[in-house]
Amino acid sequence: MSSKVQKKSKSSEPSALGKLYLVAYNSIQTLGWSYLLWQSLTHFLNRGTLDTFWEEIKWTVIIFQNAAILEVVHAAIGLVPSGVMVVLMQVYSRVFLVCGALLATHGATVSPGLPLCILAWSITEIVRYAYYALNLLNAVPQPLLFFRYSTFLPLYPLGITGELLCMYHSLEEIQEKKLFTVSMPNAWNFAFNYYYFLIFYMFLYIPLFPVLFGHMLAQRKKMLGGDHKKTK
Repeated sequence: MSSKVQKKSKSSEPSALGKLYLVAYNSIQTLGWSYLLWQSLTHFLNRGTLDTFWEEIKWTVIIFQNAAILEVVHAAIGLVPSGVMVVLMQVYSRVFLVCGALLATHGATVSPGLPLCILAWSITEIVRYAYYALNLLNAVPQPLLFFRYSTFLPLYPLGITGELLCMYHSLEEIQEKKLFTVSMPNAWNFAFNYYYFLIFYMFLYIPLFPVLFGHMLAQRKKMLGGDHKKTK
């Protein structure tokens, strides 16, 4: 039975080329999010204001946050063992916020939720991507393992709060400008109100947050619990 388990674990590992790609991807993401954190800290330490914060970090956020879409592809093609739906849920909310609120409205970019998002996202991603890269090389230090499965405890709720605040501050502008809204009558005989969709989407955080947070708690117990230490 043990030989079967070993064969299964070996077959689930990426090829040498796949591993090289994943190390490069995770290393680049680590550097990108580190740069974003540095940009954010220097902006406010130099007495930068919230009004100019988004212009300072915009392209860094767009590039490295949207690059996370590749993680859904990685899971879908079996390059990593993660579940596609879990990865999709984790990635979608952030990409949606960037493309559906921050790039679409001014209100979201001057929301007090933006610094909360950036702080929570950057620290989380620096730790996560560094862990993934070093894990592929079997070189994860114990402190990094602890931070990987512990920083989400304060940062995940902080990031969620920031996301909701950004969306909330975009609502008035979306309603006034009727952004992404399709009204009747039209050739497709179809109506869509982005304002009400966004409100509905915000309420979805209530049932989805416990699911994702619970998943992370289960992973934390698995990786930092006594059973994992005994296995090691």
